[in-house]
Amino acid sequence: MTKKVELLVVDDQMGVRRLLFEAFRQDDYNVELAGSGLEAIDKIKQKKPDVILMDMKMPGMNGLETLKEIKKLDFNPNIIMMTAYGEVDIVSEAMNLGVKEYVTKPFDINELREMVKKVVENSERPVRKFVRC
Repeated sequence: MTKKVELLVVDDQMGVRRLLFEAFRQDDYNVELAGSGLEAIDKIKQKKPDVILMDMKMPGMNGLETLKEIKKLDFNPNIIMMTAYGEVDIVSEAMNLGVKEYVTKPFDINELREMVKKVVENSERPVRKFVRC
């Protein structure tokens, strides 16, 4: 029996959180929701999710600030950043902070489901080390 993937959705928009909750719950993920960066940090400390879907633009603590706080926790989750079209400079900084993928809003829910699935599959693969003889 395999463990369900723990997914945390971080977005200040209730409609986006609800959409993602329903979509990923149907895909048999354990889904937690956070409406802010601070709430996300609290949930991350409690649950240590496998994947985090996080909005870049949020009031209070934005996505980049939240990423920096996650790094301080000595925890390295798979993070997919959701960002508005045209924030490419921010995406570059986010990737340097450990974001695995990003998706621009508005996004296609099926493409996002596939992206999460691939991130999960890649994180479950064992790392092979090759030794030259």
